[in-house]
Amino acid sequence: MPNRLVIVESPAKAKTINKYLGRGYTVKASMGHVRDLPKSKLGVDVQNGFEIDYEILPTRKKIMDELKKAAKDADEVFLAADPDREGEAICWHLAQELGGKKKAKGKSKFQRVVFHEITKTAIQKAFEHPEEINAEKVDAQQARRVLDRLVGYKVSPILWDKVRRGLSAGRVQSVALRLICEREREIKAFVPEEYWSVTALLDSGVPPVFPAGLSRKDGEKIEITNEADAKAVRTDLEKAAYVVSKVTKKERKRYPVPPFITSKLQQDAFRKLRFPVKKTMQVAQKLYEGLEVGGEGSVGLITYMRTDSTRVSEDALVAVRNHIGAAYGEDYLPEKPISYRTKDGAQDAHEAIRPTDLSLTPGSLRKHLGKDELALYELIWNRFVASQMKPAVFDETAVEITAGAYLLRARGAVMKFKGFLAVYEESMEEVAKARAKKAEAQGAPAATEADAEPEAKDGLPPLEEGQKLKLKKLDTDQHFTEPPPRFSEASLVKELEENGIGRPSTYASIIATIEARDYIEKRDGRLWPSEIGFLVTDLLVENFADIVNVEYTAAMEEELDQIEEGKDTLLNTLNQFWKKFEKDLKLASKKMRSVKGVEEKTDEVCDKCGSPMVMKWGRYGRFLACSNYPDCKTTRQLAGASEGAPEASEEALSQPCPEHGEMLVPRKGRFGFFLACPKYPDCKVTKKLVRGAEGRLELEKLKPIENEFCPDCKKPLAWRKGRFGNFIACSDYPTCKYIKKKEAKDIGLLCPECHEGQIVERKGRFGKPFYGCRRYPSCRFTAYHRPLAEPCPKCAKPYLLQKETKKQGWVVACADDECGYERPMDGPPEWFLAAAAAAEAAALAAAEKAS
Repeated sequence: MPNRLVIVESPAKAKTINKYLGRGYTVKASMGHVRDLPKSKLGVDVQNGFEIDYEILPTRKKIMDELKKAAKDADEVFLAADPDREGEAICWHLAQELGGKKKAKGKSKFQRVVFHEITKTAIQKAFEHPEEINAEKVDAQQARRVLDRLVGYKVSPILWDKVRRGLSAGRVQSVALRLICEREREIKAFVPEEYWSVTALLDSGVPPVFPAGLSRKDGEKIEITNEADAKAVRTDLEKAAYVVSKVTKKERKRYPVPPFITSKLQQDAFRKLRFPVKKTMQVAQKLYEGLEVGGEGSVGLITYMRTDSTRVSEDALVAVRNHIGAAYGEDYLPEKPISYRTKDGAQDAHEAIRPTDLSLTPGSLRKHLGKDELALYELIWNRFVASQMKPAVFDETAVEITAGAYLLRARGAVMKFKGFLAVYEESMEEVAKARAKKAEAQGAPAATEADAEPEAKDGLPPLEEGQKLKLKKLDTDQHFTEPPPRFSEASLVKELEENGIGRPSTYASIIATIEARDYIEKRDGRLWPSEIGFLVTDLLVENFADIVNVEYTAAMEEELDQIEEGKDTLLNTLNQFWKKFEKDLKLASKKMRSVKGVEEKTDEVCDKCGSPMVMKWGRYGRFLACSNYPDCKTTRQLAGASEGAPEASEEALSQPCPEHGEMLVPRKGRFGFFLACPKYPDCKVTKKLVRGAEGRLELEKLKPIENEFCPDCKKPLAWRKGRFGNFIACSDYPTCKYIKKKEAKDIGLLCPECHEGQIVERKGRFGKPFYGCRRYPSCRFTAYHRPLAEPCPKCAKPYLLQKETKKQGWVVACADDECGYERPMDGPPEWFLAAAAAAEAAALAAAEKAS
């Protein structure tokens, strides 16, 4: 039997694939990329045709030694990395290092296998038809890597010279940072405008009472911009008679949305599950590579998760249509499969993200998957099923009501047929976008007067033209126009996607990189640029206009696509880029303004030596430092000193030090901002600062505990937030260091060792529960699974344990591993279900609060 070696990226993927291949195949993991450009030097010889100097990653040397040995003994080597540019490049690097150029009997023993889902059928089909490594894909990936290296390793040293070491520039990351900074400046420059809305609550004599919004006066659109005009309109409407002048009834359809592509998955997972983009991709990777599913072992649950195509295979369409017909009935099944148009510029190399097997419903996997894996799988599963269902149908009624010279409008909709909404509710942003697209297709403006009409939640009562209505209430409300919102991770991904910047595989790393560089900060799910982020963006815009230009970066992405399609070459693309970039580098090294070592005089005086304080640039932005440095090393962090720096409230800036009487000043430490004495660290007086409205720094407000007082100093107890979560302590903490210990939860079981104390549930240092005797430390009984008051029938141990296993689910087992007694349970125990329900309720409450 021939010896065949299969190389994939991860052990999880290797485990799943191995069970489908059977005997004669050995599956090993490369753990991702095995070669890259060296960290210590540029690694690209620009003068000699951009020759690339690759080296094996230090963390992969041991793995490569094992792979070389396995490849040497193998008759055939199958390279099975992910089906994208990165995966193709990994395969090429492996072939280069393992001897891919050597021929055996006139044919290379290295072959490429490509599959888009890890199922038995897909794997076997891929191995029946192996391919050669796609050279164009490899060139496209190498071109991206070289471009990123040239920008990073050529621009970053200039920033080090002009600002400080540790800063960096990135070809795509810098554009994303610019978008965030420009949005922040839009918000700061925004001038709100006043406007008033008028809504009448009307009664037809038949429930329900419904709202109607003011639309026109004397046939002209009415805009109310001040209180005086609002009062005048109110006076007129209070005297007017309300009569129905027009009733329009029509059927409206709401169509399903396509199955997920990468960017839409990242956006919906952020909105609905509160998953950061990076977490979404990590969880999706697990679902793709395979997870343990009961007796079936490791199973790949979704198709490849890096895609910009909405295309779905014929087999998957047949399967989903069969499922819809069986689960929801023929009424929910369209006459033929729905096809969705893939956006212009999409690579369309892979299918949309969908489940690999529709028989594996989210409900059937509930006991096998973790909370995050199940939530994301359910989102993917529901969206895919909904994408092939009939549209939802509504009976919509639009009503025009005259009140003297004024015209009011109201509308209501009643669901006639649920359609795809029986499975999946898309975000309101997608609904609004679909409406705008439909209006545009019909030749109407994207935004119409109807968009501002109040919609009756309970529908409208039966109404006829000429019918008189009674005014129940009249609301005149003042509003102000609002600035564009700050980017969240989801909206930034949307912006990058719409501008053609980056590709599905890069969105998560773009956000992670600019956050790691301290260029942005996350506050309440929004991305705020830092002071240093503004500075770097401005310097790059001034000196490298192309690099941070949205259109230029999008055009570069198209050039990389052309390399992959064989329409352009790696060398030509790099030459064209270098000609302009080299000139910009020479100019920037001479003309870029320097802030390094620049000191701005201030009116502040050093508290220690009396010398004037000067403004300098540091890691987190500008700060005050003594001009007598290095003899005096006094520094002071600034709050709200310049653009991007956090502002502090008046209350925070007017706190005196109880020991020295001087005002406490904001500083930034390892765990964020805090107030400290100007003599800090000699004086240890500090107060914690937290983010308040609009990101301002405010004093931490402790939530008091009613009628509970410190047993040591008699001051009220209060909630505090520490490194390991919330805790209750004296409100005078840290002056008084009393901390209230949490009461351990009694589970109603007598300790099986001492037979005196009760078994209680406690939490360990990292939040994992364990069970122990209340008489601890006198009795040291502990168990990491919930004890059951039942002796083991095999070894007579006085208690058993309830625990969850990957293969069998919930079981009752002996605490003695050598005994081995084990029996299955019907399902999760009641205490576990109650705890899960409580946790879910808490998560929903937190999500509602966040949204």
